Amino acid sequence: MPYGQRMLKTIPEIDAVHSEMTEWRRDIHRNPELAFTETRTAALVAGRLREWGLDPVEGIGGTGVVAVIDSGKPGPSVALRADMDALPMDDAGGKAWHSHTSGIAHACGHDGHTAALLGTARHLAANPPASGRVVLVFQPAEENGLGARAMIADGLLERFAFDEAYAFHNMPLLAPGQAGVRTGPTLNGYVVWEITVEGVGGHGAAFFKATDPLQAAARLAVEISSIVGRYLDPADSGLITVCSLQAGSSHNVIPALATLSGTLRALRPEVIDLLYRRLEAACEGVATLSGCTITCRRLAEVPPCVNAPEGAERAAAACAAVLGEAAVIRDHPPFPFTDDFALFLEAAPGAYLFLGQDSAMCHNPAYDFDDALLPVAASIFATLVRQRLG
Repeated sequence: MPYGQRMLKTIPEIDAVHSEMTEWRRDIHRNPELAFTETRTAALVAGRLREWGLDPVEGIGGTGVVAVIDSGKPGPSVALRADMDALPMDDAGGKAWHSHTSGIAHACGHDGHTAALLGTARHLAANPPASGRVVLVFQPAEENGLGARAMIADGLLERFAFDEAYAFHNMPLLAPGQAGVRTGPTLNGYVVWEITVEGVGGHGAAFFKATDPLQAAARLAVEISSIVGRYLDPADSGLITVCSLQAGSSHNVIPALATLSGTLRALRPEVIDLLYRRLEAACEGVATLSGCTITCRRLAEVPPCVNAPEGAERAAAACAAVLGEAAVIRDHPPFPFTDDFALFLEAAPGAYLFLGQDSAMCHNPAYDFDDALLPVAASIFATLVRQRLG
C-alpha cells in the first residue's frame, strides 16, 4: 500500500481489517474519556479481545485491560502497550467523527494507539507466537502521568510478568512513512506541579486592604519562566512551563486564591531535582514579597524514557521490515515530551518508537490521528513479535 511516497510491507491480514480498525479508532475518538474514567473504552477493548478468543483482565490500575497470548512454549514475554485516555480540551478538528463530549478530546492520538494494538491483538490471536508469550497492555491515565504507576501498584509486573516492553507514539515532527527509534534517553522525565497562592480578597478599588494572590501569581509565572535560563547549565537540557493560571471571578473583586500549574522536564533526574528546587525557591521568594501563603505540590512524577540498546535495535528492525531501512531514523535527538511508559522500561528493557504523520501537533485542538498509520503500527508490533518469538 502506498504511504508517504513508499511501498510498505504491511501484513496482508492486518491490511484486510484496516477499515474495522478505522471504525474502532473513530468510535473511541467520538467518545473520549479522561484519565481513570476510560470505562467505555476499556469495555470496547475487552469486548473485542473476547471476540477473538482471548481472556482479558479488566480493572488493572483502575480501568486498565490486560490480555495474554501464550504459545505454551518457553521463551521471552513481550509486552505491547497502548494508552487509552483523552485530554481535557475541545475538539476543533471538524471531522465527521469529532468528539461528542464537550471539553474532552483525543488530541494526542491515544485513540489510534488503542485501535492499532487491537489490530495487533486480533492478528496475534489468530497467529500466536511460536514461543514465549505476548502481554497486551491497554493503559489508562497516561496524560496525568499516573496510569502506569497505578497498574504497577495493582500488581501488573507480578500478575503479567514480561521481559521486554514496547510502545509507539504518532509523531507530527516526523514525515509520514518515517519511524524514529533511538538508543538511550528518548523522552524527558517530568514533574507535574501545582502552586496554590492564598491571600486576602477584597474590593478592586481597595486593593490596599487586600493581599492580592493574582498579582503574586502573575509575578511567580514570570519568575518561573526565567528559571531555565538563569539556573540551568547550558550543557544540560531542561524546560519548565506554566500551562494554567486560574484566579478571580469578577472585574471588581480581588480574589482570595490563585493557582498555577505546569510541568518541568529534563533527560536527567539531577536536572529535574534542580528545577524543582528552584521552583520551590521562587515560591518562597514571591511569598516573602507579597505576603501571600504559597504552597507548591508535586502531582505526578515520571522518569526519563530510556530505550535499551537491544530493545531499540529490535524495534528499529521491525520498523525497517515494514517501512524500509531508509525510513528508520536511529539518530534523532530526544524529544522534549514525556510518557509514563518510562516506568515499564525501568521494569524491563525495550523501546519507545515514533511513527511520523502529517498533522497539527499533538495537544492542538485541530489534531487528529492519521488512520493510515493503523495497519503500519499494527504490522510493526506484529513483526516485532514474529522476529522475537518466531
